[in-house]
Amino acid sequence: MVIGTEGNRDRNVIKKEIIIMNKNDQQFMAQKIRTQYMEKTPSELDTLRKLDAKVKRPASVFAYIYGSISAIIMGAGMSLVMTNIGAAIGISNALVPGIAIGVVGLGMALLTYPMYKGILNSRKKKYGAEIIDLSDKIINK
Repeated sequence: MVIGTEGNRDRNVIKKEIIIMNKNDQQFMAQKIRTQYMEKTPSELDTLRKLDAKVKRPASVFAYIYGSISAIIMGAGMSLVMTNIGAAIGISNALVPGIAIGVVGLGMALLTYPMYKGILNSRKKKYGAEIIDLSDKIINK
């Protein structure tokens, strides 16, 4: 007698489930599938979103890159001060150059936000009228 064959037989049986959907559910499902195959025509709201991204993206990209570089420079200065890396690269007293490099990186990091706001404000001035006109069209529809 083989033990455990009944469990395997039960697992091999395929059960069929009947899903009953009402008319509204069927229409919703059909519409959902249909929209996946339709050509999407850009609306005014899509254009507004693209313009908004066009304003914000360059400032954000600059802030991320410039902020990361400034953090790396500040970290390099801190590493020179707190570790023996200076001796490994040939600097006998790495304290003064380390502090100088760290302060430069800190200054760059502190300037990141004002520079970000400056870029963002200049782009808002450039595209602001167009965004306001388009948003007024959408709101007053």
